[in-house]
Amino acid sequence: MSDTLSIHEFSKLSGVESSTLRYWDEIGIFTPLMRNPDNNYRHYSTAQLLALNFVTTLSELEIPLRTIAELREERDPENLLDLLEKQERQMDMEMRSLRMRYSIIHARRELMKLGMRINGDEVGVIHLEEKAMTLWPRNEYREGDTFLEPLAAQIAQTGEYHINLSFPVGGYHDSLESLMNAPGRPDHFISFDPIGTLTRPGGDYLVGYARGYYGDIGDLPERLAAYASEHSLSLSGPVYTLYLHEEISTKDPYMYLAQSSVAVTKRKVRDTSKGERRGADSDRRGSDGDRRGQLGDRRAITP
Repeated sequence: MSDTLSIHEFSKLSGVESSTLRYWDEIGIFTPLMRNPDNNYRHYSTAQLLALNFVTTLSELEIPLRTIAELREERDPENLLDLLEKQERQMDMEMRSLRMRYSIIHARRELMKLGMRINGDEVGVIHLEEKAMTLWPRNEYREGDTFLEPLAAQIAQTGEYHINLSFPVGGYHDSLESLMNAPGRPDHFISFDPIGTLTRPGGDYLVGYARGYYGDIGDLPERLAAYASEHSLSLSGPVYTLYLHEEISTKDPYMYLAQSSVAVTKRKVRDTSKGERRGADSDRRGSDGDRRGQLGDRRAITP
């Protein structure tokens, strides 16, 4: 037995814990070269490192131990290839799921951080990056319906529309006029998710904020319109209302924080030519008066 390794020596050489080697021996996946007849201690050979590599490689790929035990006795490239392809497909699904969970975390974290920087009733023009989104089917309202009734109806069919409710959901009005006419009744719902088939284009947007429950954005439409008028902004396209803080991040529905944004196409140029002409006329009238005054002065001092 001088040429063999104790379980502790083999564990150190292979990098596999002694407890794992014992367990694999008990279930028949990897057995020692021999056992000491006096004390029943396990002994291994360096040549067994190759056999161990078969077990550790498949184990790292999360192939079930029962399958590894079956392949230990009989395997060939064909059946092992089938196994690896099956495991690859499984891992592809797991990675897609992991990327999706990461995207949800990233999207919600960014919105929460933005909401924490907002005081409340701010309005202004900012640049927004292009963002993928899913546009839900057009809403149908019955008399007395608010934001929630069509939302509940749409949620019941999310599987049909392939909508993931873990991503932030908001409202979509066809125009600022539509928002002003019915702020609590969006024409569509939207969700911002990375697999969305549509995008909110990047560019300059007039953006405003309001606190309140879903569909209750107070005087935000009027504040947007007033800001656009005061700053001579030309607006076009839909209004996107996204909730930065909602049931995921706050328990109080009155503390939900909505962001409404509409694209700024250009700044209107005010026509100042009439004012300039009136000013010039006034200057000319002033000059004529000065000249008449000078003539009067000269007549007054003529002997």
